[in-house]
Amino acid sequence: MTTLKIAITIAGSDSSGGAGIQADIKTFQAHGVYAASAITAVTVQNTQKVYDIQEIRPNIVAGQIQCLFDDMDIHAVKIGMVSSIVLIETIADTLSANSLPPVVLDPVMISKSGYALLKEDARKALIQSLFPLADVVTPNLFEAKVLVQRDIQTLEDMKDAAKIIRDLGAKKVVVKGGHLAGEKAVDILYDGVTFQELSSERFHTPHTHGTGCTFSSAIAANLALGKSFFEAVTLAK
Repeated sequence: MTTLKIAITIAGSDSSGGAGIQADIKTFQAHGVYAASAITAVTVQNTQKVYDIQEIRPNIVAGQIQCLFDDMDIHAVKIGMVSSIVLIETIADTLSANSLPPVVLDPVMISKSGYALLKEDARKALIQSLFPLADVVTPNLFEAKVLVQRDIQTLEDMKDAAKIIRDLGAKKVVVKGGHLAGEKAVDILYDGVTFQELSSERFHTPHTHGTGCTFSSAIAANLALGKSFFEAVTLAK
């Protein structure tokens, strides 16, 4: 008898439905994984712009997470937008109190339109509190640059960044290269021992809202289904 796999997304709500909690739930369901959620913030946004953000109270965020662990067998956790130190520490404390399945952390920092989604003083807390809990961290080039404090222009730069990010506490790293110049979109996967370059044809489209959320939640869904790290990322790509 097949057991239904369950994954939690811990992230912000996107009123346009293209990113955040909404994108994660759609992605989990597309993979045949039951979607549960803990909402960290309500955003006022459409596919073009983020207008405003209202954080959810930390005790409510913690309660959403804990009640799910109390009731369900959780097979994966995806963490997306967490904008403040108090929310980051609350989520870390709540998760640490439970036996954790694979955790995928998408270190969301800024929206496509330039709206800051992670407060500047919260970056250190993100690294110190959530990286050690993460089985996979999935920064894009901008986020990787912020994390490693250096420019990234080549695939070798991406590999160096992946090493540094793993040294910050993450077990495995996917540096997304979609914003790097070239005919193909190349991501760098690193598990602490082996690098893998994962390339695909570049899609020339303006409809990129929520692609990072969808990618990281697809990785989480595949991990919930028992796939290995490299297999989960390859299928997500």
